[in-house]
Amino acid sequence: MLLPNLIKTPSVLQKLQWVIDPIGYMKKAAQQYPDIFTGRIVGFGDTVVFVNHPQAIQEILTNDKTKFLAVGKMNKIGEPLVGEYSVTSLEGTYHKRQRQLVMPAFHGERMRAYGQLICSLCTKVFNQLPLNQHFLARNLTQEITLQVILQVVFGLNEGEKLEKLKYLLPQMLDIFRSPLSSSLLFFSFLQKDLGAWSPWGKFLRDRQQIDELIYAEIAEHRQQLNPERTDILSMLVLAQDDTGQFMTDRELRDQLMTLMVAGYETTVTAIAWGLYWIHQKPLVREKLLEELDTLGDSPDPMSIYRLPYLTAVCNETLRIHPPFISSFPRVVQEPIELLGHCLEPGTVTLASIYLIHQREDLYPQPQEFQPQRFLERQFSPYEFLPFGGGVRRCIGEALAMFQMKLVLATVLSHYQLALVDCQRERPQRRGFTVAPSRGVKMVMTGHRVPQESLAKMAGISVS
Repeated sequence: MLLPNLIKTPSVLQKLQWVIDPIGYMKKAAQQYPDIFTGRIVGFGDTVVFVNHPQAIQEILTNDKTKFLAVGKMNKIGEPLVGEYSVTSLEGTYHKRQRQLVMPAFHGERMRAYGQLICSLCTKVFNQLPLNQHFLARNLTQEITLQVILQVVFGLNEGEKLEKLKYLLPQMLDIFRSPLSSSLLFFSFLQKDLGAWSPWGKFLRDRQQIDELIYAEIAEHRQQLNPERTDILSMLVLAQDDTGQFMTDRELRDQLMTLMVAGYETTVTAIAWGLYWIHQKPLVREKLLEELDTLGDSPDPMSIYRLPYLTAVCNETLRIHPPFISSFPRVVQEPIELLGHCLEPGTVTLASIYLIHQREDLYPQPQEFQPQRFLERQFSPYEFLPFGGGVRRCIGEALAMFQMKLVLATVLSHYQLALVDCQRERPQRRGFTVAPSRGVKMVMTGHRVPQESLAKMAGISVS
């Protein structure tokens, strides 16, 4: 089978480059073949056709169930983290069923209920920071996001279970914090349990402890059914499909792990990148503060969420540094022509989110942080897709954007921060995501006055 623009680098080197430096790998290939190329990588099958042209991505996503199919088995690489019943691993009618059961948890009314919680937790965490001492922004966004997720997903706001999960989840995911340790996820021959001292052995033991806590929460929620509770687990326990069937404990566990792992890592990284760019660009920060100040006293979370420049800043952050650099793979179902190339059934295609966001014809000076571009034009779902697209679009998109906007708004309104140095942060693989390599080192120089509006909303004094 003749594949389009096959990269000539030896297969083993391509696989290593994909794991160690995925952005460098894609940028180098795109310099030679700007719209479509074929690589030999690990994770989605041996040979993958990378697509980064909006017309081709539209063709793939609008024919998601016919000419191209999102095959769950192509995502098996994530099963050690999220399980075989995760929406990322399923396909066909079973995938549709699980999405339909989970989606109501992210409807607008539920988002409103989470708004004050997000602002309050953010203020609480930042209030504990000492002045003029260096900190890593990603560590703080990690703490905020973790507390939000545990309360939103499980309804946990205090107690032993909360503290255990707050400790165990970051510990488990930190095993994959570097490109080298991330290779454990991509090369199955490295997944050997050699005892608690070995990386994979430690991961399995951490996961087992998390599973025990999750199953205990599921049992408790089943025994104390309460339709008035707003946490996601309470809703999922009561959710029924078209035949009246409830989710099994295993299905619940896998969906909860998916929400925690995917929602946690991506949101932590996105907010950290946002803080980095806002403080890297003083004019962006000033314009953002001007917009926030127009809300007056006690702005409600939905008013913050609708701010146009804040939205543009978040979109530009996700454009230049999408946490997930590619969409879920699609498998060609029938012979098709894509950008003048014939693809045969069985060909695996991958829409490169990172490369489409870096196209000069769509985003002039793509390496420059320019939120204004999102105010000057509207990009199609095939030109801007930080949360993927089609039937595999991220379920938690609404909560992620809501949290990103509220945390950035709360931090900017309350505190005066600065980057410790001007050295540019570089993206680095962290498990399945790409995060700031140095964690965004910052310092709090003071409190911002006046701060009455968001402080009242959070219900916490910042004096």
